[in-house]
Amino acid sequence: MDNWKSFLKEDPTNWLLEDTSPSVRYLTLINILDRPDDDNEVRAAKRDLMQTGIVPDILQKQREPEYLQAFSRFYTHKYKGLVWSLITLAELGAEVTPQVKEQCEYLLENSQERQDGGFSQNTAVKTGGGRITEVIPCLTGNMVWSLIHFGYLDDPRLQKAIEWITQFMRFNDGVANDPQVPPYDHYEMCWGAHTCHMGVVKVLKGLSAIPAEKRTKEINDTIKKATEFILIHHIYKRSHNLNQKSKPGWLKFGFPLMYQTDVLEILDILTGLGIKDSRMDDAIDIVIAKQDYMGRWKAENTYNSDRLLIPMGQKDEQNKWITLRAMRILKRYNHTRVSGGEQY
Repeated sequence: MDNWKSFLKEDPTNWLLEDTSPSVRYLTLINILDRPDDDNEVRAAKRDLMQTGIVPDILQKQREPEYLQAFSRFYTHKYKGLVWSLITLAELGAEVTPQVKEQCEYLLENSQERQDGGFSQNTAVKTGGGRITEVIPCLTGNMVWSLIHFGYLDDPRLQKAIEWITQFMRFNDGVANDPQVPPYDHYEMCWGAHTCHMGVVKVLKGLSAIPAEKRTKEINDTIKKATEFILIHHIYKRSHNLNQKSKPGWLKFGFPLMYQTDVLEILDILTGLGIKDSRMDDAIDIVIAKQDYMGRWKAENTYNSDRLLIPMGQKDEQNKWITLRAMRILKRYNHTRVSGGEQY
């Protein structure tokens, strides 16, 4: 049923299906039109996104000697480093190629901390693997999500990263009643009395990519805790004073978002998990209100996308990625009001 389209001022689907953006076309066919993977148009769009547009441009840029020499700055080279490029390729729906496989393996070898499995900002020079004192949740969540996209779900190394999340992630809301344990207790911004919002979002994003039938009790418990943490904040507000915005910057939509996030990405994750809750309604209303008269959404934040290997989109211009994400949210949620804050 397309009754969710009543919240659109105009239907931008045909705009999203244009051949000029093969990745957007591919995801629109799947997410908006519900075409199956074996549909001829889906197959053609998937093939096209690897042959034309930004995906092959990124892959070509990565083959340049200068880039290959910068592999070791996989995280600190924002936002051109290997971590950020791999996240972007996954967001664009890229397939695994030998080149992408090599990059995944490099990060597993040099960013993943070998003892517990979280992902680190730098490599441990003496022992190899990620430096344990620089493991952070947002990076770990992003890497879990990206590596699942590229087929690593059943890899024991990826499973170890998932276990790191379920074991070490905290969800404190102003009081460190569940303090982090050494050696993951020295980043106040990540693990303090109020857990970093962005860390929670990226961890939830990573776990949401695991098919429901493969989620353990520990994974489901962590998803529930992360979801509730986000919902008590009504996505972007202060949980202890809902009249105040905790993250006003999250009301300016962008793509891709790297370690940062916004209202649109959070709603995309929650609705992808099937969450419907009245505490999401204000955020849903903001999404609806931001469309223009053509039923399209603009890029309001290009801080990340301006600094990619291949810049994506212009600020204050209509943006197909943001429009696709907004439509996907409205389609899933269908603007259903749920009384009492219940989830179902």
